[in-house]
This record gives sequence, C-alpha cells and structure tokens, in this order.
Amino acid sequence: SCQVRPESEVWIIYGDGSLGYTIAEFDTFTRHKTPVIALVGNDACWSQISREQVPMLGSNVACALSFSDYHVVAEGFGGKGFLLKREDEDKMDAIIKEAQEESRKIGRA
Repeated sequence: SCQVRPESEVWIIYGDGSLGYTIAEFDTFTRHKTPVIALVGNDACWSQISREQVPMLGSNVACALSFSDYHVVAEGFGGKGFLLKREDEDKMDAIIKEAQEESRKIGRA
C-alpha cells in the first residue's frame, strides 16, 4: 500500500460496475493524499453477470449501465481524471505517464 511502501506506485483496476460500489473512495484518497492510479474499463455493462445470464435466461435485462464520465467524478472528489478512448490509443503512453506524474506529486505533497 501507499502508506506502508510510499515509494511504490499503486494501481487499482476497476470495471465500471465494480467502481459503482466504491467510487466514494476517491474522496478518501484525496483527503488522505493517497497517490492511487485507478484504471476503469467502461463497457457500460455488468459484463460478468451478463456473460452467464444471457446463456441461462436468454436476456441481459438489468445488466446495461450508462457510459458515465468517471474521470469527471474523480475530479469532483478532488482527484485528477483522465479519459482514454479507443480512438486515442496512440496517446495511451502519454496519458499514463501524465497520470503517473500526477500521482507522484500527490505522494510528495
């Protein structure tokens, strides 16, 4: 963790469904100046549920989510949000480097 090994870079990898349960933790991260990089895969679906539900029930009812702007939510909690779309794949390295630098700034604060 950031507190035990402050020199370590901490990443959390979320799906958009799982992030919905824990998104308020971004408030905790910023209040405690905890440098965390969160990567959110946003497919607007409870895909883990849908993957089993469709073959069993023939429907993915209640599995669809919205394409939410999680980078904006992170900023609402005082963090720094980045958006990486499929068409921005050529910018991925630069965006990740910028996120890492932002995280280091927090760790030094």
